[in-house]
Amino acid sequence: MHGKYDDIINMERPVSKRHPPMPLANRAAQFAPFAALTGYEAVIDEAARLTARQIELDEDAKAEINRQLLALAARTDAGEPVQVELTWFEPDGLKLGGAYRTETVLVRRVDQAYRLLELSDRSLIEIDRVLNISQKRMQNEK
Repeated sequence: MHGKYDDIINMERPVSKRHPPMPLANRAAQFAPFAALTGYEAVIDEAARLTARQIELDEDAKAEINRQLLALAARTDAGEPVQVELTWFEPDGLKLGGAYRTETVLVRRVDQAYRLLELSDRSLIEIDRVLNISQKRMQNEK
């Protein structure tokens, strides 16, 4: 029995004299899955990311925060930054909701007219987003 390809069936595989053989890892990469929907994975991850709703404070909590803000304003009006532990709601830039942050910050100024806290780094926090204020003593204070 003679086949159509008997003359080449037992020949050695051709090897280029100009190009070195490709490493096996690179050859395998040619057959990796193709991502037909570029960015789809990022969209799915963003949709799965959870955000929180802003808590609506009752009147007693609002009154307590306003009392703390008045004391804070009196100290910042004297020209000294005040160190406080502040918890506030930070809205998410991409979707409905946000997250609560708690940080120790230096408050430079309380702007009652625009209802803003100005921090030492010049960032602004809306007073209506504040959940809690705890005044800290500066290290040089006794």
